[in-house]
Amino acid sequence: MDLEAVRTFAAIVEAGQFQKAAVDLAITQQAVSKRVAALERDLGVRLFTRTPRGAELTIDGQAFLPHARELLRVAERAVASVRAGHRPLRVDVIASRGAASGLMRDFHRAHPGIDLDVLMLLDIETAVAAIRSGTIDASFRAVAMPGRPLPEDIASVRVLDEPLQLLTGPAHALAGAGSVTVAELVGHRIWMPGIVPGSEWGAYYDDLVAEFGLTIEATGPNFGSDALLDTIADTPALATFMSERTRLVWPAGHGLRRIPVTDPTPVYPHSLLWHRDNPHPALPALRTHLTTATPTPAAPATWAPAWVLPH
Repeated sequence: MDLEAVRTFAAIVEAGQFQKAAVDLAITQQAVSKRVAALERDLGVRLFTRTPRGAELTIDGQAFLPHARELLRVAERAVASVRAGHRPLRVDVIASRGAASGLMRDFHRAHPGIDLDVLMLLDIETAVAAIRSGTIDASFRAVAMPGRPLPEDIASVRVLDEPLQLLTGPAHALAGAGSVTVAELVGHRIWMPGIVPGSEWGAYYDDLVAEFGLTIEATGPNFGSDALLDTIADTPALATFMSERTRLVWPAGHGLRRIPVTDPTPVYPHSLLWHRDNPHPALPALRTHLTTATPTPAAPATWAPAWVLPH
């Protein structure tokens, strides 16, 4: 069914005349007549009867009118759902408990009038493909990975350096420390199940191991953060890295310790990625918020892989 013919039908009903409807639609009266004739052929009924007073609906036309109006409303909603400025800003935050999710909550509090769709994609290739296709408007990532430069049509800005902390159970050898240096971590088993080979966070931890001689084990299935916390609490020989802004809740009996790492402090570099031609009007507001309202923690000395984007 031709939507323009349906729109013309509704315009005639509102105007009461073919001629006035033509003026309202900025088309010729002949075009109006042709559209109505085509619609009547599609439906197999007559919709109007011409009278000296204008155009009157037939019984079939009266039956079709509410459905025609609903078709036009649905079409308007469909267009509005994808039109920049009318649809929500779609942003990938990777994980619901991580720093990026917190940054988006801060943005929402600062800009409550901007509609948001927040989703989680696993790897950078998927995120970049979604940005290029228009499925999402932006993504938080650590870029660029060694040997994988961003496509030229993808822009990025580094928005947050998030310090890593050591998470231990109460019986761990370092549990009582107020802080630990990277050198003091050498020889300790740091357990991080779920590191995906080839991911940007996998590349980050590979470089951390190579730089400081740490022992990071990614063995075993990843059953989620609750299972990780249970194991760390019960296993004195294991510790794990946890980003400073990762939101965690654990039972009081676990006695877990979050310990700052220093000399230098490893920081996970979060950048925002977007398509250079993305016209969504809320995207500049997000970039401005992240680059001006998000403090970068001050530290005497920090470390990040050489391949990450500069500030």
